[in-house]
Amino acid sequence: MNDPFIDNPDLVACAQIVEKGDPERFQAVMAVPVAARAVLFPIYAMNVEVSRAPWVTQEHMIAEMRLQWWRDALAEIAEGGLVRRHEVVTPLAMVLPRDMAKRLDDLVLARRWDIYRDTFEDQAAFEDFIGNTSGLLMQAAAAALGDTDDRTAYALGWASGLASFLTAVPELEAAGRVPLVDGRPEAVRALAQKGLEKLVEARKFRGAVPQAARAALLSGWMARPILKRAATQPHLVAAGTLMPSEAAQRWRKLWVSQTGRW
Repeated sequence: MNDPFIDNPDLVACAQIVEKGDPERFQAVMAVPVAARAVLFPIYAMNVEVSRAPWVTQEHMIAEMRLQWWRDALAEIAEGGLVRRHEVVTPLAMVLPRDMAKRLDDLVLARRWDIYRDTFEDQAAFEDFIGNTSGLLMQAAAAALGDTDDRTAYALGWASGLASFLTAVPELEAAGRVPLVDGRPEAVRALAQKGLEKLVEARKFRGAVPQAARAALLSGWMARPILKRAATQPHLVAAGTLMPSEAAQRWRKLWVSQTGRW
């Protein structure tokens, strides 16, 4: 079988961006067939570039301009015309469905929250942020692999996004952000429980996801253990010790990669 990464420096660059900027998703992609990797790496590389755009400068205007650049690039893909030459945008245009390119504008807009130091307006705004970032990202990845029923991808993406966000709370606070609308243990417990309910919802519709598209779901492999720990021991979020042990992580990833059950 031909390796799509041979003689394709753009795909190699995308893989390197994900490996450096999002090692969890990199591990997930490396556990799927090579053909699926060629689809997923450009999508995840785009996400890395967008998510770090607000953090590479102290100037709000420059950060806004960086995000606008990605909005414009996605708009070009959505329109189906000429697309700018770029090591991520070029391969992304070859794998991302045009309708998903249009919807991912909301992902870029959501990242404006990372530029400023304001808290979320309310709990609904926080949940929209999780949905418009992680939920939409997994929808896009699954759609690029042939999924036409995005209920599982969105619910699993939401749950895994919440899990990742909760593990990042101390780092966000250290950077001067106010990550949680309500950081009390009981509120954190309720939030984690909502994430676990999203996992139940994701499993409910899992049968509608084509086998090939399930490669996009693998990045949600740590959502359940993280959310269970947050629901039962919410103080671990503020302590920065929410992640299970390295051994538990390795076992979980191996089990999910072999069974496809998350």
